[in-house]
Amino acid sequence: MHEIIVNIQSSKAERYEELLPQISSLIGGEADLTANLANVSAALKEAFGFFWAGFYMVGPAAAGREEQLVLGPFQGPVACTRISYGKGVCGSAWKEGRSIVVEDVELFPGHIACSSLSRSEIVVPLDVPGRGIIGVLDIDSTEVGTFDEVDRKYLEKLCRIICESVK
Repeated sequence: MHEIIVNIQSSKAERYEELLPQISSLIGGEADLTANLANVSAALKEAFGFFWAGFYMVGPAAAGREEQLVLGPFQGPVACTRISYGKGVCGSAWKEGRSIVVEDVELFPGHIACSSLSRSEIVVPLDVPGRGIIGVLDIDSTEVGTFDEVDRKYLEKLCRIICESVK
């Protein structure tokens, strides 16, 4: 049984420094990607109190459409089920192959509003060596300006940990 423990009085960077080894240990012995993503979503929500934390995975074409991001494990309110390549923050991060930090989602052209309460967002691709991008980590906040370079740096490290566990 694992329990995620971080000091909520610590700085953001210190909380990530506490959290990443715990997540690495949590998912290190488990081969099932869905189980690992579910636990990572829960750990992020628990450690930071994010409004929404979860994953969209590259899914097969449905009903004659191109590949899309399909909702995966998450913590938070209900979400959009499918996101097209290059659309919204998630689809843009997938297309561009890079993390995107959005200070105010209302200023992001083509933002997909799964919830009107979401005000800022960060999306980080899951880029597995030899396989390419298999999905994205998406985190939303109800406050403008929640995410910054500290989040980008540590969430990219987290996504590398996840990608290393993919067989």
